[in-house]
Amino acid sequence: QVQVVESGGALVQAGGSLRLSCTASGLTFDAYVMRWFRHAPGNEREGVSCITYNGRWTNYAHSVKGRFTISRDNAKNTLYLQMDSLKPEDTAMYYCAATRSYYLGFDPSRFTIWGQGTQVTVSS
Repeated sequence: QVQVVESGGALVQAGGSLRLSCTASGLTFDAYVMRWFRHAPGNEREGVSCITYNGRWTNYAHSVKGRFTISRDNAKNTLYLQMDSLKPEDTAMYYCAATRSYYLGFDPSRFTIWGQGTQVTVSS
């Protein structure tokens, strides 16, 4: 069964840090481009950060650049999102998503495998 499972979400104060994880199973992890998305109530789903198969290239949404760091450990089939200097506007459900194609954009429909999400809440 192909699946990705997120973990690490929590309630944290503004200025704090969290590290999200996304563990994949049932797929050849290093054959997939991975992206973190987030969705807050009343907002559109936002592409947060993307990483290529071998982790050599990444991109970030302007809203998180300089505060978030995406990485992956292909030996552990795991994707990470280190989130520092968190702000209340970072509050959202965070999802990891995978695509076999070399797609580095922000269109959610291009990603075929999704997790159930992990909630991040940042209090002011």
